[in-house]
Amino acid sequence: MSKIYKILTEKEWKNSNLLGYVKTDLDEKDGFIHCSTAKQLALTLYLYFKNEKSLFLCEIDESNLNRSEYCFEKALSDNRAEQDFPHIYGKLSIEQISKTWRLEKKAFQIPKEILIDLEENTIYSSHLSKLHK
Repeated sequence: MSKIYKILTEKEWKNSNLLGYVKTDLDEKDGFIHCSTAKQLALTLYLYFKNEKSLFLCEIDESNLNRSEYCFEKALSDNRAEQDFPHIYGKLSIEQISKTWRLEKKAFQIPKEILIDLEENTIYSSHLSKLHK
Protein backbone atom coordinates (compact mmCIF):
# COMPACT_ATOMS: atom_id res chain seq x y z
CA MET A 1 0.00 0.00 0.00
CA SER A 2 1.55 3.30 -1.12
CA LYS A 3 1.41 6.41 0.99
CA ILE A 4 1.47 10.11 0.18
CA TYR A 5 1.83 13.08 2.49
CA LYS A 6 0.19 16.46 3.02
CA ILE A 7 1.92 19.16 5.04
CA LEU A 8 -0.22 21.66 6.94
CA THR A 9 0.58 24.65 9.09
CA GLU A 10 -0.91 24.71 12.59
CA LYS A 11 -3.59 27.14 11.43
CA GLU A 12 -4.45 24.98 8.39
CA TRP A 13 -4.61 21.84 10.57
CA LYS A 14 -6.96 23.48 13.11
CA ASN A 15 -9.17 24.89 10.35
CA SER A 16 -9.27 21.54 8.52
CA ASN A 17 -10.34 19.75 11.70
CA LEU A 18 -13.16 22.24 12.21
CA LEU A 19 -14.31 21.79 8.60
CA GLY A 20 -13.82 18.01 8.55
CA TYR A 21 -11.64 18.19 5.42
CA VAL A 22 -8.29 19.62 4.39
CA LYS A 23 -8.41 23.16 3.07
CA THR A 24 -5.53 25.54 2.35
CA ASP A 25 -5.38 28.82 0.45
CA LEU A 26 -2.78 27.47 -2.00
CA ASP A 27 -4.82 24.34 -2.74
CA GLU A 28 -7.95 26.46 -3.26
CA LYS A 29 -6.05 28.78 -5.63
CA ASP A 30 -4.51 25.93 -7.67
CA GLY A 31 -7.67 23.79 -7.76
CA PHE A 32 -6.16 20.66 -6.21
CA ILE A 33 -4.56 19.44 -2.99
CA HIS A 34 -0.75 19.47 -3.14
CA CYS A 35 0.88 16.35 -1.71
CA SER A 36 4.32 14.75 -1.71
CA THR A 37 5.76 11.26 -1.75
CA ALA A 38 8.08 10.25 1.09
CA LYS A 39 11.04 10.87 -1.21
CA GLN A 40 9.85 14.44 -1.94
CA LEU A 41 9.07 15.45 1.65
CA ALA A 42 12.44 16.80 2.79
CA LEU A 43 12.82 19.21 -0.11
CA THR A 44 9.16 20.26 0.07
CA LEU A 45 9.64 21.14 3.73
CA TYR A 46 12.84 23.05 2.94
CA LEU A 47 11.45 25.03 -0.02
CA TYR A 48 7.97 25.91 1.21
CA PHE A 49 7.87 25.61 5.01
CA LYS A 50 11.31 26.62 6.26
CA ASN A 51 9.94 29.66 8.13
CA GLU A 52 7.34 27.69 10.10
CA LYS A 53 8.04 26.80 13.74
CA SER A 54 5.83 23.70 13.70
CA LEU A 55 3.78 21.78 11.16
CA PHE A 56 1.48 18.80 10.85
CA LEU A 57 2.50 15.98 8.54
CA CYS A 58 -0.47 13.93 7.37
CA GLU A 59 -0.06 10.43 5.94
CA ILE A 60 -2.65 9.27 3.41
CA ASP A 61 -2.96 5.70 2.14
CA GLU A 62 -3.56 5.82 -1.61
CA SER A 63 -6.16 3.07 -1.19
CA ASN A 64 -8.30 5.58 0.79
CA LEU A 65 -8.52 7.89 -2.24
CA ASN A 66 -10.92 7.87 -5.15
CA ARG A 67 -8.73 7.07 -8.19
CA SER A 68 -10.76 9.44 -10.37
CA GLU A 69 -9.79 12.36 -8.11
CA TYR A 70 -6.12 11.46 -7.57
CA CYS A 71 -3.16 11.49 -9.96
CA PHE A 72 0.53 12.25 -10.35
CA GLU A 73 1.35 15.39 -12.33
CA LYS A 74 4.36 17.55 -13.10
CA ALA A 75 5.14 20.21 -10.51
CA LEU A 76 4.04 23.78 -11.18
CA SER A 77 7.31 25.05 -9.71
CA ASP A 78 10.40 25.58 -11.85
CA ASN A 79 12.49 24.21 -8.98
CA ARG A 80 10.98 20.77 -9.45
CA ALA A 81 9.58 20.76 -12.99
CA GLU A 82 10.87 17.26 -13.68
CA GLN A 83 9.07 15.72 -10.71
CA ASP A 84 5.63 14.11 -10.72
CA PHE A 85 3.72 15.00 -7.55
CA PRO A 86 0.54 13.48 -6.13
CA HIS A 87 -2.42 15.82 -6.56
CA ILE A 88 -5.89 15.28 -5.18
CA TYR A 89 -8.81 16.83 -7.06
CA GLY A 90 -11.74 16.93 -4.68
CA LYS A 91 -12.00 16.97 -0.92
CA LEU A 92 -9.64 15.14 1.41
CA SER A 93 -11.60 14.37 4.55
CA ILE A 94 -9.91 14.16 7.93
CA GLU A 95 -11.04 10.50 8.07
CA GLN A 96 -8.94 9.72 4.97
CA ILE A 97 -5.78 10.71 6.85
CA SER A 98 -4.31 7.55 8.34
CA LYS A 99 -1.66 9.12 10.58
CA THR A 100 -0.40 12.56 11.63
CA TRP A 101 2.77 13.84 13.20
CA ARG A 102 3.50 17.21 14.69
CA LEU A 103 6.85 18.41 13.34
CA GLU A 104 8.85 20.88 15.39
CA LYS A 105 11.66 22.94 13.91
CA LYS A 106 15.02 21.60 15.05
CA ALA A 107 18.43 23.22 15.23
CA PHE A 108 20.03 21.43 12.25
CA GLN A 109 19.00 21.56 8.62
CA ILE A 110 20.18 19.44 5.72
CA PRO A 111 21.66 21.64 2.96
CA LYS A 112 19.39 22.26 -0.03
CA GLU A 113 21.86 20.64 -2.45
CA ILE A 114 21.70 17.36 -0.55
CA LEU A 115 17.91 17.46 -0.45
CA ILE A 116 17.77 18.00 -4.23
CA ASP A 117 20.21 15.14 -4.74
CA LEU A 118 18.13 12.90 -2.48
CA GLU A 119 14.98 13.62 -4.47
CA GLU A 120 16.57 13.25 -7.90
CA ASN A 121 19.02 10.41 -7.23
CA THR A 122 17.13 7.20 -8.00
CA ILE A 123 20.33 5.20 -8.60
CA TYR A 124 21.20 5.37 -4.90
CA SER A 125 17.78 4.23 -3.73
CA SER A 126 17.84 1.44 -6.33
CA HIS A 127 21.25 0.36 -5.00
CA LEU A 128 19.95 0.38 -1.41
CA SER A 129 16.99 -1.83 -2.27
CA LYS A 130 19.36 -4.40 -3.81
CA LEU A 131 21.47 -4.43 -0.64
CA HIS A 132 18.43 -5.27 1.50
CA LYS A 133 17.32 -8.23 -0.61
